[in-house]
Amino acid sequence: MPYARTISTIVAIALALIMIILGGLYFTICFGVIVFLAQLEYFRLVKAKGIEPAAKTTLVVSQLLLITATFVPNLTDATFALAGALICFYLLFQPKLATIADISTSILGLFYAGYLPSYWIRLRVSLDQNTAYAQSIPNIHNLPLDGYFPIHPFDISSFPDALKLTFMAMACIWAADIGAYLIGKNFGKTKLSHISPKKTVEGSLSGITGSILVGLVGAWLLQWDAWIITGSFLGLLIGVVSLLGDLMESMMKRDAGVKDSGQLIPGHGGILDRTDSYVFTAPLVYYFVTLLLPLFSHSF
Repeated sequence: MPYARTISTIVAIALALIMIILGGLYFTICFGVIVFLAQLEYFRLVKAKGIEPAAKTTLVVSQLLLITATFVPNLTDATFALAGALICFYLLFQPKLATIADISTSILGLFYAGYLPSYWIRLRVSLDQNTAYAQSIPNIHNLPLDGYFPIHPFDISSFPDALKLTFMAMACIWAADIGAYLIGKNFGKTKLSHISPKKTVEGSLSGITGSILVGLVGAWLLQWDAWIITGSFLGLLIGVVSLLGDLMESMMKRDAGVKDSGQLIPGHGGILDRTDSYVFTAPLVYYFVTLLLPLFSHSF
């Protein structure tokens, strides 16, 4: 890997780990910055098509959405609906008559780069406030701003459940990305889709397999009931959905006629280029652990 790409990768991983471990408002603030930058890139793609979305309004209400997900998670869905209505009302009173494309791309910006990412906050920060998760061990806060510091970093059982689940979900995504890259680059021959010519069937299947293996290990470590079934199923879902998220962002870039969504990260492109695999996986993991997993067991 080029020097700049290697350094930026190390820095990004370190910042991500710190953000995930600390949790609380530290996670929300850092995540808010990521969402803000991702939406800026998204709206640049949209404007490259000659569309004029309600960018500023969407940026503001998306941050309110993340704040709601932190403090009043049960009202997040209601906030999303109200935020969408506010965006429409804003466009209604613009001097220039808004088009259907202006409205739809604004709402997509709110949904794709605001509402869906808010599930990572629900998973890491406010999971203990979910009634379906009421019997789990509450989150542990030993820092100001509801943060957490691992006093015993090698004792996984001492970690908050929300931290363990977030790590497990992201580890599945990392395994999928690494497996797809290594196998696809060295052994991939069959093209997967014209949307992203570099992706291969061999690489994609290897990535999904890697995600399943990590899901199995995670379910075993967390001592889930029926861990072989639940772990492999979650790994499969994350592997497939992270791939689809990657293809979704590639489709938007292809339509906008750009190679990368931005140039913020040296050697990697923009924020969207690095986070596309995470967008659709967050709600999937959240509802898996709050709705499906309790069917196998009432507690971890």
